Amino acid sequence: MSLRIVFMGTPEFAVPTLVEIVGRGHEVVAVYTRAPKPGGRRGLDLTPSPIEREARRFALPVFTPATLRTTDAVDSVRAHDADVAVVVAYGLILPKPILEAYPLGAFNLHASLLPRWRRADQSRDHGGGRGDRRDGDENGGGARRRPDCDG
Repeated sequence: MSLRIVFMGTPEFAVPTLVEIVGRGHEVVAVYTRAPKPGGRRGLDLTPSPIEREARRFALPVFTPATLRTTDAVDSVRAHDADVAVVVAYGLILPKPILEAYPLGAFNLHASLLPRWRRADQSRDHGGGRGDRRDGDENGGGARRRPDCDG
């Protein structure tokens, strides 16, 4: 079953998920990521996020809103008529109207179980080093154990 998916992510960590979704034949109708940041030697070049670079490689439509809390942003998200959203380290909080725009929900894939390793300096790298044998995903209502992980 092919799904219409809105993908939301920014860093390199999110790239394998986007690649896998595309590789499985789902229709990625939109990619949301953070806006390009100043970079280069003098900070004059705009550097796109790893997700934007990958999305452009697949010729996917890219959106870089500064916020999702406006009526225009909600209308734009709804206009994609997607079945589901997949969110991986996007960097913006998704307000309730955005979360409710998807009939199958919005799935937030997270590098660690929450809230145990919530602090940025205690991310996915800390769990394994501290004996955790589980990872997880968050589905709008807290972490849940993935069935393919032991623990």
